[in-house]
Formats: sequence, C-alpha cells, structure tokens
Amino acid sequence: MTEAGVLIEFDDVTKQYDGGTAALSGLTLRVRTGEALAVLGPSGSGKSTLLNLIAGLDKPTSGTVTVDGVRVDRLGEAASAQYRRRRIGMVFQFFNLLDDLTVLDNVLLPAQLSGVPRQKALQRADELLTYLGVARHAKAFPGRLSGGERQRVAVARALMNRPPLLLADEPTGALDTASGQEVRQLLTELNRDGQTLLLVTHDLALAEACATRTISLVDGHLAATGVPA
Repeated sequence: MTEAGVLIEFDDVTKQYDGGTAALSGLTLRVRTGEALAVLGPSGSGKSTLLNLIAGLDKPTSGTVTVDGVRVDRLGEAASAQYRRRRIGMVFQFFNLLDDLTVLDNVLLPAQLSGVPRQKALQRADELLTYLGVARHAKAFPGRLSGGERQRVAVARALMNRPPLLLADEPTGALDTASGQEVRQLLTELNRDGQTLLLVTHDLALAEACATRTISLVDGHLAATGVPA
C-alpha cells in the first residue's frame, strides 16, 4: 500500500539490459506530493532509465514502481499509454513540438487523445497559454518562436490534462542563458503552485533554483541526497 502523501515509490528496483551492467541497481526512492526532485549524475548513471520507468516506457528487471497509486511495472502497453495521458506530463530537452501544428493545436493534442470535449479543452489551453505568457503565439507555428517560448509551449502541453506529476528531461539543455533562466523561474513557480516535479538535469543552476531536494546517481546507485543551499 502506498504511504500517505507519497507520489512515487521505487522499491529495490533493478534494471538490467541484455549484455550490460545494471542501469539501476537496488534503487529505493520516495518522492512526496508537492516535491521538486532534481536527479543529478553523469551520463550513463541511470537518470534516463529512472525517467523511463516512472513514465511506463520501460519495465524493471526486478522490484516495484508505483506512481500515484498505480503499479506501473505491471501495466500492459495500452494501459501504460492511458496512464501517461492521465498522470504524467513530460517536458523534453528539444521540446518535441509538432512543427506543422500551431502552438494551440500542439497544446490541445493531449486532451484530444484523451477524448476531452473540444470546448473544455480550448478553455484549459487558453488558461495555460495565458499563465505561461505565450497566449499571443497561439496561432503561430513553433518554428517562429524562441527556444524559451517553445519550452513554455511544451510545458503547457505537458500540463494540459492536469497530471499529478511533471517529468522534465534536461529542460534547459537546448536553451541559451537567458531562456534557461526563464524556464528555471517557470518551473519554480509551478512547484510553488503545487505541481510535483521530477527533473533530470546536468544544470546545477536549475537544481539549485527549482529543487526542494536533490539526489545523485552513479552507476545505477543512489550516491547522495540533499537539499539545495
């Protein structure tokens, strides 16, 4: 049974890929609702594997993964897709927006896939674009926007279905210094408003600005944990 107030539970999770060393080894981790957890570590430390297991894109070799009361490691392909639509918002380093859709249509896409009535979805999209400061770009195509603006659109899309968890994979990695600072401020504000965040990053400034707690992975093991100064 999930502990009260805990959104993510990893219990003794190991992920072993064929012919290689374990990407994660015996990881036990709790993330509470309302936290902003930054996951640090060098390339190959297991950070991407951690994200993929939380998102239901991969399965552990052993151990259990529970998110928002759902045993993610037990889900089949169709149930995993439904789980991601309802419970997970994902933000990527290179935005992953569809260039042939307008900003508004990119943001509406998760609601359309979930069968949300269009008028309700339009209202939610307008609220998000306004909140994130990009409403004036609603009819524009992503290629006309700056990197920081595109990441704001990506965040709007990720929040469209009101997921309890927002996953961010190197969200400032493709941005210049000024745009990176904007995104750090945005993620900090989202967490202050109650959004649970899990950030995978090499950006120490992002971790220091946004995270309420940090962990470090080395060779698939939890190496350190702490609270940013």
